[in-house]
Amino acid sequence: MFHKMLNKVTLFGCLLGLAVAFPVDPYGHPIHYKSIPIPYNYAYGVRDNYYGTDFAHKEDSDGKAVKGSYTVQLPDGRRQTVNYIADHHNGFQAQVSYLGDAQYPHEYGPPITFKPYHYH
Repeated sequence: MFHKMLNKVTLFGCLLGLAVAFPVDPYGHPIHYKSIPIPYNYAYGVRDNYYGTDFAHKEDSDGKAVKGSYTVQLPDGRRQTVNYIADHHNGFQAQVSYLGDAQYPHEYGPPITFKPYHYH
């Protein structure tokens, strides 16, 4: 009795393993787990002089490697730019540069607040 039950459990486990190892699409389409690389590019930027917001990002891909850069206005007054390239062979490589000098106040006052801006 125990051997029959063990045989059924073993058979069920083998069938389950085969089903997981070889999935079937009910419509007969081939199943691809790795997507085909598709070239793309995009860019955006945000600049709001009233609030001091200033950042941008640009990226291009030929389907094999990704190149891009982004910029951020840092709280210390410098502008940070990161230029990068990434691919499956060399990984992610970045070059970071700064424009301007860091500014640190000697005196601290009340926090800077902005009045609501009304669009006309």
